[in-house]
Formats: sequence, C-alpha cells, structure tokens
Amino acid sequence: MDLAVVVAAFGLVALGELPDKTMFASLLMATRGRPLAVWCGTAAAFVVHVAIAVGIGAAAVALVPRRVLDIAAGVAMLGFGAWAWLSRRAEPDDDDGLTARPGHHVALRAAGVIFVAEWGDLTQLLTADLAARSHHPLSVAVGAVAALWLVAALAVVSGSRLLSRLSVRTLRTVTAVVLSTLGALAVIGAVVARG
Repeated sequence: MDLAVVVAAFGLVALGELPDKTMFASLLMATRGRPLAVWCGTAAAFVVHVAIAVGIGAAAVALVPRRVLDIAAGVAMLGFGAWAWLSRRAEPDDDDGLTARPGHHVALRAAGVIFVAEWGDLTQLLTADLAARSHHPLSVAVGAVAALWLVAALAVVSGSRLLSRLSVRTLRTVTAVVLSTLGALAVIGAVVARG
C-alpha cells in the first residue's frame, strides 16, 4: 500500500464529495431517521461503489461519454431536489414512518438511495480515474472509502443537529434548492459543453 496515494485519494475524494448530492441526501435522510443507521447504510453503499470504481477503473470512463454521465448525475440531483421539495411539508413523525422503523430498515433504505445516486458521480469517476492512473487500486480504495465515510458522517451529524435549530420544512427547502441548482447546472453544463 502506498500511503501517498491513500492521502491523495482521500483529499481529492473528500473535496469532490463535500458539495455533492449524496452528501445532501445523507443529510436529509438523517433528519428523517436514525443517524447511525443512515450512516451505516450510506457507508455500505460507498464501499460497493468504490469497489466497482476501482475494479472497472478507466474502462467505464472510456466506454461512457462524460457528457452522458454528467447529464445522468444532473438528472439524479434534480430528482433528489424534487423529493426534498415535495417532502418539505411532512412532519418528522409521519415522514414515511422512518423514525419508527427498525435500524436495519433505515440502513437499507439509505444504502439503496446512495447506491442509486452515486452512479456516474464525480467521486466515483474520480476514484476510477485515480485507480487507473496510480496503478495502486487498493491505496486508492482505502483513501476514497475513508473520505466518503467522513463526509457521510459530517452530513449525518449535521442533519441530526440541524433539526434542533431549524424546522424540517426549512432544512428540506434549502436542500431542495441546493440540489436542484446543482442538478440544473450539471445538466446545462453537459448539454452546452463542446466535445
């Protein structure tokens, strides 16, 4: 294992994930369910995605045009923005019964949401590219997973703490606006990009 590659992958993936749709999705799910269960599900989904990214490496980047991946990621962000907007009026206690569900149901739901949202994501592509270029896939995987777990933990802790300061409606409205803006910018950028 190459420690320099681990550190580089950690830094790059953490920076790429901070303003990401999956961070906002984790934050929103933490306001609806048990934070530790949300983190466990999110963490499991990230491990699977990193394994896929490292395993496939540059092949996916070479096979699927970047524009298509950017549009798909933008559409996914718009979808999560719509979901946050539509759920902003729900009360925390009646929000799909998520707070009353067992922890493993919450974790499975979080894993499913993140698993779907992370396809073609910037950090997944970045991880694949780093693994292909560095020739140290295990080091890239360790750094990427650590970064994704840290960002997910920050999102989950922030989500659970924000509820003590902000209403659920306000938090979901802000999340909806941020996700929709990021999604629209990603789609517009991909559509107008030349190449």
